[in-house]
Amino acid sequence: MRTVIVGLGIQGNKRMAIAGEDVVATVDPVVSKAQYRTVDQVPLDSFDAALVCTPDQAKFDIVKYLLSHSKHVLVEKPLLASDGTQLRLLGEIARSTGAACYTAYNHRFEPHIMRLKELLDGRTLGNIYLARFFYGNGTALDVKHSPWRDQGLGVVSDLGSHLLDMVLFLFGPTGKFEPWNYNRFENNALDHFLFGSSGKPVLELEMTLLSWRNTFTADVFGELGSAHINCLCKWGPSTFAVRKRVFPSGKPDENMQTIECADPTWAAEYKYFKELCRTGGTNIENDIWIQSVLSGIAQAVGEELV
Repeated sequence: MRTVIVGLGIQGNKRMAIAGEDVVATVDPVVSKAQYRTVDQVPLDSFDAALVCTPDQAKFDIVKYLLSHSKHVLVEKPLLASDGTQLRLLGEIARSTGAACYTAYNHRFEPHIMRLKELLDGRTLGNIYLARFFYGNGTALDVKHSPWRDQGLGVVSDLGSHLLDMVLFLFGPTGKFEPWNYNRFENNALDHFLFGSSGKPVLELEMTLLSWRNTFTADVFGELGSAHINCLCKWGPSTFAVRKRVFPSGKPDENMQTIECADPTWAAEYKYFKELCRTGGTNIENDIWIQSVLSGIAQAVGEELV
């Protein structure tokens, strides 16, 4: 599959390394090694798909252009627009042209998150009462010095969109979300945020750019036991513990697995995208739900979504 990389920042270079020999052209308005400055300069007959790794504000128009010309698109998360109608338009264009449109949320391919999904689908934990997630890194100053990242919802759009997609993957669309605590400790945009939903299950989502050691944890509590993830593979080692409840009370039986390996999610996701290009399809409904949640959060804290 002949692939174009649009945007040669951190994510674009990661995608280019994974796509390897598939890459036939690169696009970036400021990076000198890019072959083209804008995507419409790339001859349409020279490529089949594009990996869009641009700032959020530029994504919609680029994706619309590519889909309108029957080009498959992987776009970095989050894919946001002024409203859900615009996102639905992208889905309609993709269906009419037969092009795949996939918004990348690579953590769905994290081994322990996939195991957690299997556990939940098998109802091993029974009815789920509560799930809480924490996602933190120490990039506050990197974001502050960025020409485009330190604005709007900040960490909520960046890391919070990952957690919302994780909620979709594990539980489906659920509940009404509201902010519980939020701060701008070092940044103009939000750099710490805690929000959640009192639906079923109860959800607690916290994210920050002020976690000096990169941290990810997931804790899911159900009537028959609990499951716990500590760390992503990219920061490894990553552990997954399943605890079986003892009735009426007592120390649970525990099964623990540990993985230590290079991040497997990027290659797995690109493989998935290539198969989607063969079969067609989109995950635009995920984007519409994530946008609706983030729109509500933006309104509650008085920020612009995009």
